[in-house]
Amino acid sequence: MGRVTERRRVIRIRDGAVSTRPDTLVAEEPLEIRLGGKPLAITMRTPGDDFALAAGFLVSEGVLASADELANIVYCAGATAEGENTYNVVDVRLADGVPVPEITLERNVYTTSSCGLCGKASLDAVRTTTRWPLDASPAAPDGSDPVRSDPNRHDQVRIDPIRIDPTTLAALPDRLRAAQRVFERTGGLHAAALFTTDGELLDIREDVGRHNAVDKIVGRALQQGQLPLSSCVLMVSGRASFELAQKAVMAGVPVLAAVSAPSSLAVDLAVETGLTLVGFLRGSSMNIYAGEHRIALPSGAATSTD
Repeated sequence: MGRVTERRRVIRIRDGAVSTRPDTLVAEEPLEIRLGGKPLAITMRTPGDDFALAAGFLVSEGVLASADELANIVYCAGATAEGENTYNVVDVRLADGVPVPEITLERNVYTTSSCGLCGKASLDAVRTTTRWPLDASPAAPDGSDPVRSDPNRHDQVRIDPIRIDPTTLAALPDRLRAAQRVFERTGGLHAAALFTTDGELLDIREDVGRHNAVDKIVGRALQQGQLPLSSCVLMVSGRASFELAQKAVMAGVPVLAAVSAPSSLAVDLAVETGLTLVGFLRGSSMNIYAGEHRIALPSGAATSTD
């Protein structure tokens, strides 16, 4: 596993019996993301897929939206005073003609493995900077595809209306868990996965930070020219925070599902942008907080107000 995991001595107590043994822990190290040579952000992450993480982070920041806007990403040589490369600093270079945002104290940020860019973004900022506006209403009665204008590109972006069956959604947590190879060894990682609306696993990334796992997923999609992810379901292993909803919207993901609760701001963002947000996805139970028009509810299903 390389730097993804590390071994540490642990004293284990089981049923009163004490023993000493090595334990496998998930690695956590800082990653500094530079843009055009200038420091932009530092995040605590599990090493691996660092270039994808940086690219995904810049998608969520509204800097990148397609592979042709990215020139390259490199590890910075001589990252320490002694000139050693720690592989903990990456520099992102944008393609010619792509505007470089001004890096100010407000934009130069520190993130943690638990909460991402806490309070940095706003609902208005996400709504005005996303390149891939979601369909915020049910499909037209005649079945035509909703079409929105992209103000940043001055062309038309066709939004593919999708529908997903609740039984398909209910199967995703187990499929996510079964694909978490490093979690199986450490028990200390979050995961994010992309699924088709039929429940087929497309990609999965693990990281000590839930927002990093999503950035790695989105960054890989950008590198492979797959944005927007307009026909995918994003499944996350923890709660659905505002930051995760933001990242889904910025990548054009129409459905975000989580095994735990969403925050109130995540729900507000989902309602404003048209994101379908599902929480407490456990077994056959789930809560749909926004965008229910993408969920294929049984015909004539009764609803009640508790």
